[in-house]
Amino acid sequence: MTYSLPALILIGLAGIALLLLLIVKFKVQTFYALILTSILVGVAAGLPLTTVPATDTDPEQLGVVQAIIAGVGGTLGSVAVLVALGSMLGKIIEISGGAESLAGRFTSLLGPKRVAVALTAAAAILAIPVFFDAGFIILIPIIYAFSKAAGLSPVKFGLPVAGIMLAVHVAVPPHPGIVGGAALLGADVGWITILALAISVPVAVTAYFLSKVLNRREVAMIGATKAMFDSFGTADSPRTVTLEDGERAPGAGTILGIIVLPLALIMLGTTIAPLFEPGSTWNGLLSMVGQPIFALVVAIAAAMYLLGMRRGWSAAKLGEVMESSLPAAAVIILVTGAGGGFGRILTETGIGGAVADALSTSGIPILLAAFLISLILRAAQGSATVAITTASGLLLPTVGALGLDPIHLALIALAIGYGALGLSHVNDSGFWIVTRYLGLSVKDGLRMWTPLTTALGLLGFLVVAVLYVAVPGA
Repeated sequence: MTYSLPALILIGLAGIALLLLLIVKFKVQTFYALILTSILVGVAAGLPLTTVPATDTDPEQLGVVQAIIAGVGGTLGSVAVLVALGSMLGKIIEISGGAESLAGRFTSLLGPKRVAVALTAAAAILAIPVFFDAGFIILIPIIYAFSKAAGLSPVKFGLPVAGIMLAVHVAVPPHPGIVGGAALLGADVGWITILALAISVPVAVTAYFLSKVLNRREVAMIGATKAMFDSFGTADSPRTVTLEDGERAPGAGTILGIIVLPLALIMLGTTIAPLFEPGSTWNGLLSMVGQPIFALVVAIAAAMYLLGMRRGWSAAKLGEVMESSLPAAAVIILVTGAGGGFGRILTETGIGGAVADALSTSGIPILLAAFLISLILRAAQGSATVAITTASGLLLPTVGALGLDPIHLALIALAIGYGALGLSHVNDSGFWIVTRYLGLSVKDGLRMWTPLTTALGLLGFLVVAVLYVAVPGA
């Protein structure tokens, strides 16, 4: 069954509306909602109920379920491994007490008058291997400790910390949304990493100064947070983990080295390997070393030794720590895979192509469309991961037709990522984590946190846009 272009677009919009209704209104689990919506959209758009074999005149046409399986499998081929490895690395750093070391070191270097700057800088680095929710919660005792020492509300220090951590979460691999989007678009994770890290610098600076502006007016701390904050100890022991007798937290330099190690390897493979003849030993070696999966395996091995075995952890404890990271990662992996399945349905049904045609006739630049679609999806359903993977699936036909070089394709992926940064509000779990731990009411959260995330997302997109225009095409 063949539908007209307007009909396909209407089916696609109805599918997205249904997905949002299931997640937002009826609180259906996101993975299940994505799979159910994918089936209904596939059937409504006329995909065969089972795969139709190829003939002399027509290619094979995947059935609804087979298309979903292909989309999930194609997305998870790289995403599952990257997210699982990244989660393991983050958990080892978390349990070792590395967050306190990193924050403490930055604070001692910059001095007590620049605590907010120090914590923001430390948070930007810590956010690379640690997921946003976990990373922010890890830093909360440290934020509380310095806030009490300075006689200030925790929102003064916590707002810029949360802002930059979320900005890193949506744009820097191995975080699941951007990795899933890259897998769908065929974008190079190495270039995404390099570009996102560079963009994160002005975003972090903006997070700090914009938070100062938003913090000019004193806000009343909600009761539950005030009780928790008042009962907190002193700056002498801002522990987020319990260390065993005789065990000391690792040095900040060690933590920094472990975080930088995989980034350096990825950059090596992305920028240096192409300088050698394709097929040569050096080209092959550096290309393999620069693969994100290989780089994370090396970083985890370093963390296992430096943060674990060298500090007296038994093999059993090390295994338990790494194992404990997987349940949370599994949920994220499944949601990302389901987003890939939905994206494949949008492609197989021709809905993605219809959107591509509509965009081409509307005159909206693809980069702006990528940002706006992701921003709208993020505002509507709350999950940055779902917003990024769904927007990537919608835009795949358009992006594929452009034949972009690796750098410009990476910038398209980042435009989608920064779109998913903005408009964090009450349907976002991160909104509640930030507001509750910092003592903000819903009204104050909408007045401070939502504008901060939106401004940072817009800044990230503007930098991406400048680079997209400035970098010559291949």
